[in-house]
Amino acid sequence: MEAPSGRRVEFGLTVFSTDESADPSQLAIAAEQAGFALLLFPDHTHIPVERRSPYPGGGEMPAFYRRTHDPLVACSWALAATRQLRVGIGVCLVPARDPIILAKQVASVDHLSGGRFVLGVGAGWNAEEIADHGVEPARRWDVMRERVLAMQAIWAGDEAEFHGAHVDFGPMWSWPKPAQRPRPTIMVGGHGDGVIDRVVEYGDEWLVMPSPGRPALRDRIRLLHERASAAGRRRPAVSCQLYGAIRSELVDKLADSGVGRIDLSVAHGSAEQMIDEIGRLGETIAALG
Repeated sequence: MEAPSGRRVEFGLTVFSTDESADPSQLAIAAEQAGFALLLFPDHTHIPVERRSPYPGGGEMPAFYRRTHDPLVACSWALAATRQLRVGIGVCLVPARDPIILAKQVASVDHLSGGRFVLGVGAGWNAEEIADHGVEPARRWDVMRERVLAMQAIWAGDEAEFHGAHVDFGPMWSWPKPAQRPRPTIMVGGHGDGVIDRVVEYGDEWLVMPSPGRPALRDRIRLLHERASAAGRRRPAVSCQLYGAIRSELVDKLADSGVGRIDLSVAHGSAEQMIDEIGRLGETIAALG
């Protein structure tokens, strides 16, 4: 779809794939046939029974959060079932994962898919979930930073090493390397005060997660581009997760603010319900443009 400004906007999907829904290959085939550019799977390793962290959506956390497939496994199934669709994690809880193993997994998936993998990264809202992985919640952003930088070092060179406060390893060999060079697309999710700095330092794209009370998106995107230019970085892409009904005027507003892709959410349900909804959403975006 093209907004009044002349900017072209793509559409993706964010889908919770669980053992009670459509499997990742079914979702991916439906998304590709409906004309979507990207399919994202969220990440939760587990949900602690005793939890103090409030659910960001308000009210009770949906029960299907407990039942998500591992997103890397889901991405592999989805990529194997399609030919053009880009597939990724939106977002991977990096503090919950060993960076050497995650680097190998990501490189393998990207290599086998011919460079169609997107790695969204985040530190998570569920403090108890992160704590179960031995990471102090207050330090999760620092841990994420070092783990992402360490993975980038592994992907970039034949011999890699990294020495930090949270990640420390000597020279190593690790193949395969990702098909995308020098690394797979790194999409940094978040809406807080530090997200722009994170995108500029180690990201290729900002996945905006709408939140009340934040500065105008247009202004934050302008600031992101200014800081990237000052750092000698290529201008990062910007995408936005959109929940609820899609409206033409909202698409125009986001595109004119600098958003290049809008990721629509698919309600969790039976396989038939989710595939039908993807088809309906595809018809909606086709009618918009």
